[in-house]
Amino acid sequence: MTGEDTKHLPLEDLHNAAGARFGAFAGWSMPLTYPAGVMKEHLHTREHAGLFDISHMKLFAVGGPGAAALLDRACPLDAGALEISQSKYTFFLNEAAGIIDDLIVTRLGDNRFVVVANAGNAAEDEKHLSALAADFDAKVEPLDRVFLAIQGPDAWAALARASIETGSLLFMHGVEPRQNWFMSRSGYTGEDGFEIGLPEADARDLVAKLLQDERVQWVGLAARDSLRLEAGLCLHGQDLTPEIDAASAGLMWAIPKEVRASGHFIGADALRSILERGPSQKRVGLKPDGRQPVRAGAALVDADGNAAGHVTSGGFGPSTGHPVAMGYVSTALVKPGTRLFADVRGTKIPVDVTSLPFTPHRYRKG
Repeated sequence: MTGEDTKHLPLEDLHNAAGARFGAFAGWSMPLTYPAGVMKEHLHTREHAGLFDISHMKLFAVGGPGAAALLDRACPLDAGALEISQSKYTFFLNEAAGIIDDLIVTRLGDNRFVVVANAGNAAEDEKHLSALAADFDAKVEPLDRVFLAIQGPDAWAALARASIETGSLLFMHGVEPRQNWFMSRSGYTGEDGFEIGLPEADARDLVAKLLQDERVQWVGLAARDSLRLEAGLCLHGQDLTPEIDAASAGLMWAIPKEVRASGHFIGADALRSILERGPSQKRVGLKPDGRQPVRAGAALVDADGNAAGHVTSGGFGPSTGHPVAMGYVSTALVKPGTRLFADVRGTKIPVDVTSLPFTPHRYRKG
């Protein structure tokens, strides 16, 4: 991708003013870190409230009498069973049950839903869903919104101070608090928090109010990555790909039992046959010995040097105080405590299979 093709955030001037260091991600120029640095940004989110510009992600409105049926075809989902304001983590699958993208779908009305898609897949997702919509009485409409996330134990209080009440909103629920606003209690850090899609002028006002609160500070993509890794959350393109299915990824909890059994979603037959024979590999947490992080792409071997799997995400966990990683290992090796070895530039680093997440989730569920 050339420099001219790189997309820029609508609030890029605010990030420049805040001293952001930018880098390329999924075709966008994104703030990676701010002057505080990744370690402090990460810990500030866990202790107070981190503000993230996630406008590279895409929101779609899906509406019409056939909206629920369209989503049930596109995803392993029972969209009609969602309560108004309920959000659900789900996927677009291909015919082989590989994950084209992971998404959050929120029901806002009888025939109206909002879908949040990942940056790197947004154009393909829109094309995919719009092509499917031709067979249903439904319309897919990309929303032009700035998208912000505020994450951490002080997120609700900082929003309240900025005159946005969140009191009755529980984890994995979304509402439209104002015209052209969408707000869900969700996030990508393992902490309580919110994601808000809103017009640019409103976003500028909200950011200014939030940053007057010393509990709130900008957090970049680098800390977003370490936060989600500690929380055991997947990054599409690394931990999830069109070659990986939900059973191997340990994400079958996202697919209702009756949908697994009789849903007509794309990839249904392939997923059922994978479940019948059992996946050959599974996603696990990995804790390397020592202080050296083990990064994505590192091969894993067992004690005898046999291929055992590979690392899909890895880095240092500022909250855990040690390196953390995720990867896929042969199903026979998934037991926590199993010792494997990661090949890091020719050096074999011992890693132990561990359960996820590395840090406990602190969502507000009730």
